[in-house]
Amino acid sequence: MDTQALLRECVFKAIRSSGSGGQHVNKVSTKMELQFNVATSLVLSEPQKQQLKQVLYHRLTKDFVLILQCAERRSQYQNKLLIKKRFITLITDSLKVQKTRIPTKTPKAVIQRRLKNKRSQSLKKANRRKPDVE
Repeated sequence: MDTQALLRECVFKAIRSSGSGGQHVNKVSTKMELQFNVATSLVLSEPQKQQLKQVLYHRLTKDFVLILQCAERRSQYQNKLLIKKRFITLITDSLKVQKTRIPTKTPKAVIQRRLKNKRSQSLKKANRRKPDVE
């Protein structure tokens, strides 16, 4: 997968950062927003698009647009670098195919150890009770 081609399909927008600040924050747009449309991407294949839609369904809009924002740094350039890095790691991690788990049988020794511990706990608790006098 070509990361440069993916980044060319992204739309970057500079926004004013929210929160408290001073004179500088009120007039400078340092917060960066990245928008990437998964459905119209030319770099990704159809199976990759489907996988991204499944994995990132909670982060996508109704039109399958991924929106990321970054306002960590005071520089627009640094925020843009951070958001690019986050975007690439998010896409590459989402496209990794998970190995299917092969269920294994619990060993007999483990089952016997568990039952032995249960019995000893039961006896310990039973010995603490008051004796039945009848």
